[in-house]
Amino acid sequence: MYRSKWFFHPILILIFSIVALALSLFLYIYWYMEVSAGLKKVVLELNLDPEQVLESQTWVVIMVLSILVGIILMGIFIIFVYHHKALQLYRTQRNFINNFTHELKTPVTSLKLYLETFEKHELSREDRLKYIGYMIQDVTQLSDNISRILNLAGIESKSYGGEFATLDLVQTIELFYKNNIHLFRGSEVKIHNPLGRSFLCRINLSLFEMLLMNLMTNAIKYNRSKKPIIDISFAINNGKLNIRFENNGIGIEKREIKKIFKKFYRADSSADISPRGSGLGLYLVQNIARIHKGKVIAESKGLGKGSVFTLILPC
Repeated sequence: MYRSKWFFHPILILIFSIVALALSLFLYIYWYMEVSAGLKKVVLELNLDPEQVLESQTWVVIMVLSILVGIILMGIFIIFVYHHKALQLYRTQRNFINNFTHELKTPVTSLKLYLETFEKHELSREDRLKYIGYMIQDVTQLSDNISRILNLAGIESKSYGGEFATLDLVQTIELFYKNNIHLFRGSEVKIHNPLGRSFLCRINLSLFEMLLMNLMTNAIKYNRSKKPIIDISFAINNGKLNIRFENNGIGIEKREIKKIFKKFYRADSSADISPRGSGLGLYLVQNIARIHKGKVIAESKGLGKGSVFTLILPC
């Protein structure tokens, strides 16, 4: 692949531009002072008042030039920052497309292999059920990835369906778990309400269930324990509802915590988890929380020590 030469690097171009502009300002001021000194001699020789003719204007010109150069430097810096962010986003999107294409292709290839096996061989009922189970897993993975892309498009364009309604979040989460209990087989999900009261919030049910789906399935997906555990509890802090989703998963490194909610970002700690995520789940979670005028905070004591995701809502 073609690579640009080092002297075309944006940072070097920015430095050269700033140095050239600063040098131009210095030379112009130096030239202006020299010219002013010459004019001052002429003024003195002609017995004119220097303050009226020249001196007051000199500093005004220098000040105006300095302000203009400052504005130009600020503009160059802002352009550089936006260019750098755009370049980072382009690289992230390119990596996402490469990885996501692989994640789409892998289950499709696997499904094709299983179907060819069914076509060419007479299999016992036990083997058929085993292969069908594998195929269902592949279809589920494929469906989840496609759903995340569609959900992302809907949320970013603000074209998500459903209306906001005032609901009790304890009941909402319990009902969600009951309706999707098949997704959590082999796991332990605990829902605690120490205050023993209702928490009424205005939520978009379809979006809120999407948030729950991502948080809870991630807790199982990124988990090496024999029995994944999700502990959900409710509390009030500073007049806001805090819903804690604590798990015994692989944990998060401190340097990763602030990055995991970025679009397309995938933590290094998840590299040996198969299949890896798309880098969209937590981005969707944070955006859904913001739509509800809240936010999600992640905490972890480190790798192998689980993590806690706290949803904060103004109920």
